[in-house]
Amino acid sequence: MADPASSVLLSRRLEHGIHQLVLNRPDKMNVLNAELWQALYLAFETLSADESVRCILLRGAGIQAFCAGGDISEFQDLRATPAQARDYAALMYRTLAALKDCPHPMVAQISGNCIGGGVELAMLCDIRIAGQSSRFGIPINRLGFVMSYPELDGLISVVGRSAAMEILLEGKIFDAEEALRIGLISRLVNDAEIEVEAMAAANRIAAGAPLVNRWHKKFARRLADPKPLSEDELAEGFACFETEDYHRGVTAFVSKIKPQFEGN
Repeated sequence: MADPASSVLLSRRLEHGIHQLVLNRPDKMNVLNAELWQALYLAFETLSADESVRCILLRGAGIQAFCAGGDISEFQDLRATPAQARDYAALMYRTLAALKDCPHPMVAQISGNCIGGGVELAMLCDIRIAGQSSRFGIPINRLGFVMSYPELDGLISVVGRSAAMEILLEGKIFDAEEALRIGLISRLVNDAEIEVEAMAAANRIAAGAPLVNRWHKKFARRLADPKPLSEDELAEGFACFETEDYHRGVTAFVSKIKPQFEGN
């Protein structure tokens, strides 16, 4: 797990199996540098292997930004040539893959600017809740570099090719209403309510059967692959019926009480 005292990433275990990861560079609008990419990778590798986790809440420190993109101050030293850029991209790709492959439900709590790499991170979360004053965009054509294949995949999978091309080709910064219209965010709330609503969403997720939540993530990810489902994959859709949580849930429903799922 990332060091809780890290200057770039704070990891907090909250109640009910909810973990909060905070991009902690508020003085830099939480931009992604090499250290933060690495810290995110390590955090997600650890959390993904922890079956006690029920939800991960990802946010930026402060209210100015969820994440305002990549740290451009590093580019001239760490991404000055194609060879350097490939080395840097290897770290980015590894981190993005760790987010994409995370089996646990993930909620992005978006306040302020969500730009460039911030959009990439948010797109890999299952639910994206944004405040009214948040702003979005990927204006990298103003800087002369591209969003490469693995990065672009997350954006297109969420908003579709047409909206992705509009975002990238125009390079404009747009408001939260537009982000909601094109599906970039899942939910829009008043700025004062963003923290409460994001935590409420995390609590609703955590109250569900954790194995079922993980299965739903796995199934949705698999359906993005056009390859026909195997018999074993189809059979996995019925594995829930042999879990203890299935019996707990049905018994609780019949008894008109709240189920207490244990993840088995």
